[in-house]
Amino acid sequence: MGASDSTLLGAQENRVGGGDVITTISQRSEKVDPILDNLKSLTVSRPILKSAPPRESSLTDILVRKALSSSSSKDTVDPQILVELFSIYREWQDTKAQDITTRQEDIENKIEVADALATKLLQRFNHSVSAMRTTSHHLSQVHGLQVELGELKGRLTEVINNCYSLCKRINSEGPESLRSTVTPFVLAPPESVSSKQEA
Repeated sequence: MGASDSTLLGAQENRVGGGDVITTISQRSEKVDPILDNLKSLTVSRPILKSAPPRESSLTDILVRKALSSSSSKDTVDPQILVELFSIYREWQDTKAQDITTRQEDIENKIEVADALATKLLQRFNHSVSAMRTTSHHLSQVHGLQVELGELKGRLTEVINNCYSLCKRINSEGPESLRSTVTPFVLAPPESVSSKQEA
């Protein structure tokens, strides 16, 4: 029964009995089965044996097959077929060998690239470690320089205070000849100091 017959009978039963209807719709798939394509592409090859196998004449010969001796056997293999089989196997073997060689070359190239990258990364890492050690050594000396700078700053402040006190004392208690030569300390702006240094 086809799809149209099933649909037609279902429609008639629906009109007469009013019961459940089963509708069958068959659609042909547009996709082609690859197995069918492979089966269609198969061709009949030449037989390997030149002579046909012996025919069994009776049921006993079919059920009990006696092995024929090599001397009595007339079946021989076609050498041309063997040559073709060996050539096909040789081509397959060469193809596999080329694939293996290509993969091996690709792997070797990737290993060389990885080695080169690892060498560059190691060089950069060693350079970074050396720079970090140098920076750490310089930073370790900063504390000592800060201490020395603080001591020098304290001594300079003390000298300036002593000079200021001495000048102030000369202006107040010193002789008249020294008062005109001594001027009190005045903080000069940075612009005047830089202009004097350039001059």
